[in-house]
Amino acid sequence: MIILDKMKMPEGFKAAGIHAGIKKIKKDMALIYSEKECSAAGTFTTNRVKAAPVKYDISILDSSKHGVVVNSGNANACTAERGDEDAKRMAALASSFLSGKAEDYFVCSTGVIGVPLPMKEIESGIKALSSSLSSSSEALMDASEAILTTDTFRKEASVSIKIGGKDVTLTGFAKGSGMIHPNMATMLSFVITDASISSSLLQKMLGNAVEDTFNMISVDGDTSTNDTCLVLANGASGADEIKEKNVEEAVFKEALDYVLMTLAILITKDGEGAGRFIEVKVEGAKTKKDAKTLARSVVSSNLVKTAFFGSDANWGRILCAMGYSGADFNPDDVSLVFSSAKGAIEVLKDGVPVAFNEDKAKMILMEKCVSVLAVLKDGEEKATAWGCDLTYDYVKINGDYRS
Repeated sequence: MIILDKMKMPEGFKAAGIHAGIKKIKKDMALIYSEKECSAAGTFTTNRVKAAPVKYDISILDSSKHGVVVNSGNANACTAERGDEDAKRMAALASSFLSGKAEDYFVCSTGVIGVPLPMKEIESGIKALSSSLSSSSEALMDASEAILTTDTFRKEASVSIKIGGKDVTLTGFAKGSGMIHPNMATMLSFVITDASISSSLLQKMLGNAVEDTFNMISVDGDTSTNDTCLVLANGASGADEIKEKNVEEAVFKEALDYVLMTLAILITKDGEGAGRFIEVKVEGAKTKKDAKTLARSVVSSNLVKTAFFGSDANWGRILCAMGYSGADFNPDDVSLVFSSAKGAIEVLKDGVPVAFNEDKAKMILMEKCVSVLAVLKDGEEKATAWGCDLTYDYVKINGDYRS
């Protein structure tokens, strides 16, 4: 697997990103398009309140696709029957300006909840997008920029692999900054690839990959109405079809996992108002489920997040979050270590507090990227979760989100 330094458009795809007028100034509409029909896979929000585009996408998931049309600035969520019709209208418009039928296009929206879509701007935007499509990497970056809301930077990842001697590219981009919590974070994520793979196998691989990536991040404990992760594969590379239980499947899985993990980490690094990126590793758990539950509980704890905001080595909050997680473990055997670029310091050893230098601990925790290692003695399983601290700026950003 070759990790690419910049975004690369897979063969047979085009993209565009423009300002359509939904937002005051910034780009707010994007389009991904493939002339060849694509295998498709998707995972969606676990929130019972689902936005109109999510409901629409779920209903059309089991068919080939030509692309995705996206708007930011308006979530088209909690908008009743009109919202459902507007989502369908977006897909129909894309097909009318390009090719295929409405069901060939996914629809995604992100932004303010409870406000009907401005369909005049949406319609002119889709028309403009259709005539602006390009296979350049710049077009991909325009699309990546157009899906952002409170994000402060684009989230992108691109890799190249060999399948049967031919080059295959996987490129992904995402948005997400607030309302981020395990079980599909508040995000939109799109991965496109010129690999040849069936929708059923792609869906299986995506479901597994999301479990260890997007389902292991937390910013603020909220899960949105619009969370969507879509993968499109058009086979335009000419490489052999990827099938189950062969070498090519393993190669493709590694690449997909890498793209999604990179995007997940970038989302948490851009947590609204965040000052520190937090990685929590749990080792020695009885089961994989226990390890994941423990890591997610720690990274989701607001008390842990605020301790990191203050660079406070308050390890009691970490052990407390592990204790109420519901996971099966022995607290008397837990060891905890804080680390960063400034070094590492053990604060708990086999359930016994360790006398440590508070100044050194603070120096370690003042770094932008910090890690927590929790070592158990219950088994061999491990897991990693990612998050960020909780700051004053988070309240500011979300206090005037609609304005």
